[in-house]
Amino acid sequence: MNKSKETEIEAAVFRRLLKHLDEHKEVQNIELMNLADFCRNCLSKWYVAEAETRGENVDYEVARTHVYGMPYGEWKDKYQVAATPEQLEKFNARQGKN
Repeated sequence: MNKSKETEIEAAVFRRLLKHLDEHKEVQNIELMNLADFCRNCLSKWYVAEAETRGENVDYEVARTHVYGMPYGEWKDKYQVAATPEQLEKFNARQGKN
């Protein structure tokens, strides 16, 4: 497979991941962090970082809007629920390991 086709496939997979996350708004970021050690905000940060390595300047809030499909504050108001004590405990324990 040539590099161009590989990049095209990787881009399609990323768009599919974003669509999947958008279709599963019930999955909270803290759950993703606790299970997979990344969340929607991480994807946004990675987007900004990869743009920078290619000489592009992408604002973090713009990246979050791209990942969330709407401004982060709007998504948070509509879909984010408070983390449970158990979720917070697991998250904090994980952070202590890093």
